[in-house]
Amino acid sequence: MSNETMKIPQATAKRLPLYYRFLLNLHSSGKQRVSSAELSEAVKVDSATIRRDFSYFGALGKKGYGYNVNYLLTFFRKTLDQDETTKVALIGVGNLGTAFLHYNFSKNNNTKIEVAFDVDEEKIGTQIGDVRVCSMDDLEKVIIEQEIQVAILTIPSAVAQTITDRLAKSNIKGILNFTPARLNVPSSIRIHHIDLAVELQSLIYFLKHYPSPEEE
Repeated sequence: MSNETMKIPQATAKRLPLYYRFLLNLHSSGKQRVSSAELSEAVKVDSATIRRDFSYFGALGKKGYGYNVNYLLTFFRKTLDQDETTKVALIGVGNLGTAFLHYNFSKNNNTKIEVAFDVDEEKIGTQIGDVRVCSMDDLEKVIIEQEIQVAILTIPSAVAQTITDRLAKSNIKGILNFTPARLNVPSSIRIHHIDLAVELQSLIYFLKHYPSPEEE
């Protein structure tokens, strides 16, 4: 994402890929324009928020007309650097890691897992999907050689910080952490934590203690 885009609120930045995905679907169906109300219904974000998000980028639409799908798609492709491929490394080829390798962001053309790493001798040297599995001993060497920018962690929590420290020395810019560990990284690395157990507990709490929209 460009430096200009980075100045927008982080909440807005997180919604941009959602808008882009829906616009791709609209374009594929042949639709030429869309209103903020239609966008709102599709992506489950209120119209006012969508209009505010879009306003950070200038006049993207016209009152009474809505938004031109082709124009928005071109704009967000450039904004999200969709024409540049981001290389990803997967660290840990267990059940979750294997699922990632088979999926390999098949619906996202600008993101691809290039290589995976594990300590299991039976997995090292094999291919899962179209991704080769390398030894964890070669982590730094391969990441630097292939100019990989992002790593996904699906490893045991006990070794997560150690591996993260090694990644920090390998010019990694971003980490998607699927372990429960809260990791320390230098300011040059962006890290997003995704704890599936916590998310599930949060969902169950809201189900029990907050009324659904129908009940309200």
